[in-house]
Amino acid sequence: MSERSRSERSAALALEVLFLDDDLAVVAKPAGMPSVPGRNTPPSAIELLSRQPELSGHGGLRVVHRLDRGASGVLVFARTLAAQRGLVQQFMERRIEKVYLALVSGYVAEDGEIDLPLYFNSRMQRAEVNHSKGKPSLTRYHIVQRLAGHTLLECRPITGRMHQIRAHLAAIGHPLGVDPAYGGREFILLSEFKPDYRVNRSGQERPLIERLTLHAARISFEHPISGAAISCEAPLPKDMRATIRQLARLA
Repeated sequence: MSERSRSERSAALALEVLFLDDDLAVVAKPAGMPSVPGRNTPPSAIELLSRQPELSGHGGLRVVHRLDRGASGVLVFARTLAAQRGLVQQFMERRIEKVYLALVSGYVAEDGEIDLPLYFNSRMQRAEVNHSKGKPSLTRYHIVQRLAGHTLLECRPITGRMHQIRAHLAAIGHPLGVDPAYGGREFILLSEFKPDYRVNRSGQERPLIERLTLHAARISFEHPISGAAISCEAPLPKDMRATIRQLARLA
């Protein structure tokens, strides 16, 4: 087996299937994996999932929504055109509930909502707040836990704009803890918050986390074919769990 094949097999195993039937496939995407194929990117979730034996012979997967490459969490694909159309309609009508966990910089004072229009600048690959071409965008957030230098928030995007949570949180002065594109850091170091921190023998400190501190924790919707209520949750990944635990000890 080639090195590339081993790498792709390892990545495919990281895709935990949360729900699967003839119409839908819901997975927990790991951070670092793109949702769909792109230029000069590693294999995407839809590519790797399509190659799994239990998904063969059903006409392929169809995109319903996406997660940023650096984020982790719940991702839904349709297996039929009817299911795709039904889910897209629910997204358009804002009948799908999405819940994210966001580790943000600084201490958020209280629960609230961010109602600021967003425009996605495709050339710059970032969302711009209060742009003249911005579309109405609403994010509600709730404080889960205060940590050393950070706050863990539960975010519910009512609209579904590109980079909405990232741009909205940055706009209120609390960007994701790791998100250099929107004013966050490139990584979080324990030494920044632990006064008696001692570096290891190598003299180099390993970051607690160095990817977007954003996790799509849960999605709830109506099955587009059967009408049944579906709710899928993705467990918090090890890197975010460990970061939260370490920062909580120093709060």
